[in-house]
Amino acid sequence: MPASRKAALGLIFLTVFIDLLGFGIVLPLLPRYAEHFQADWLLLGLIMASFSGMQFLFAPVWGRLSDRIGRRPVLMVGLGGSTVFYALFGLASTLARDESLLGMGPLTWLLVTRIGAGIAGATIPTAQAYIADVTEEHERGKGMALIGAAFGIGFTFGPLLGAAFVSDDPAAAPSAAPGYVAAVLSGLALGSAIFLLPESLRPGSRPSGRRLFDVGALARAMRRPALGLVLATVFLSTFCFAQFESTVALLTERLGLSQRDNFYVFAYIGLVLTLSQGFLVRRLMPRLREYRMGLIGALTMSAGLMLIGLAARGDSLVLLLAVMPLSVMGFSALTPSLYSLVSLRSPADEQGGMLGLSQSMSALARILGPVAGMKLFYVDRTWPYWAAGGLMLLGLVMIVGVARAPRAESPRAEID
Repeated sequence: MPASRKAALGLIFLTVFIDLLGFGIVLPLLPRYAEHFQADWLLLGLIMASFSGMQFLFAPVWGRLSDRIGRRPVLMVGLGGSTVFYALFGLASTLARDESLLGMGPLTWLLVTRIGAGIAGATIPTAQAYIADVTEEHERGKGMALIGAAFGIGFTFGPLLGAAFVSDDPAAAPSAAPGYVAAVLSGLALGSAIFLLPESLRPGSRPSGRRLFDVGALARAMRRPALGLVLATVFLSTFCFAQFESTVALLTERLGLSQRDNFYVFAYIGLVLTLSQGFLVRRLMPRLREYRMGLIGALTMSAGLMLIGLAARGDSLVLLLAVMPLSVMGFSALTPSLYSLVSLRSPADEQGGMLGLSQSMSALARILGPVAGMKLFYVDRTWPYWAAGGLMLLGLVMIVGVARAPRAESPRAEID
């Protein structure tokens, strides 16, 4: 790979990492802050789901817009929005329960900041399209793993920074510092994009001509057998992993871990994600390619989730920490494989839009997965993991179907 392309990949990695570091700081604290302001379960659920809901709606929009005006300006707008809304999150945290700002109370402001951050943070498919622009087909999966590595590092160091702001006193008022720190980090990422990041969209590239809000795009994509199966597998795998993510804090609480210890568990998950995607997957992907890596990932993830169910059944913290990396490593191998397959099955002028659709499927799964996981957990603490592990076996079959599905000679014609 030419040095200029390596530099561009390094910059896009740095930009995504710094932005996700801020996300990793704020997310674990959000339920604690909402409880402090006495949110009921419905409002708490709405605040938690609003981020993914906005990503579901806006990821394809940002992707299609980047196909038209370029990747760099879309990334800059997203990073600028993250800076503003993380700062507002910090400001809202300073309000007393009965205070208001511009006529809105702290809970309303928390909801507004999560909606805004969700819209601004829906530019991940634009970053993926940037990678698709600067990599050859045989390097695509390896390049997509960079996004996963940025996620992993952000989720490793974000919670570690966030742990510094967690009080052992349940009556303590929320600190504004996490929001402001996240805003500063997003501002640094914005600066790197403005001054260092070159445009990747090739001169003369023509977008597909679809509208930014194209409600029929998903239906058209699903009619293409290979692409439809990949998008369905993106949803299924994220749905299963979201069940694990949303219930693991409840499980560790049942096993006697404190709030601060839960931050360290999330950092542990992030570290495994970083090492597996940043080193293992990036080295194996060029040899195994997307289909084999996807099959290995789905099988490993299924086994890991079922073993977590076994640890939950035996109330074994040691077993839980020992087997947890299997599900994380499986998801780490599966995710870049699926996004790479979406890219490879999409026309060059629709990379942003199609990757945006896949991000929407992921966001929808992150809305529905926690609902299913919570419901199953309160029936029996092992059920979310048994159910998710079993569903991933279906995902394994779907990936086999992708490999056997015919590849259209003119993908653009099929989409149009």
